[in-house]
Amino acid sequence: MADIARDDDELEIASPPRFRMGERVVSRSVIRNDGTYNGKDIGAVLVNKGEVGFVTSIGTFLQQFYIYAVEFVDSGHRVGMRAKELCTLDHLPDDVLAQLGDKAAQLTSLR
Repeated sequence: MADIARDDDELEIASPPRFRMGERVVSRSVIRNDGTYNGKDIGAVLVNKGEVGFVTSIGTFLQQFYIYAVEFVDSGHRVGMRAKELCTLDHLPDDVLAQLGDKAAQLTSLR
């Protein structure tokens, strides 16, 4: 049996979830099928870096981490992801919005 990578010092579920239901998020990396996505070969790309999706449900894994089910509009895939693999588009901090300047207005068109 394969070892499951655990960050033993991190108990993510001790805090509220980082994302909310319906929140727009963007993938921070390419996500490939690890064998848990039916109908696709292992290693097939499910989500590209920068792809926009919506959180559709929130669960837990190993009583330690939140898993966010994200529906990605472009690919049509619904994928379970950890918070570290996602970035919000709806609740960016003011300092990030300031750095984006005029580009921050373009975020509203990413639907």
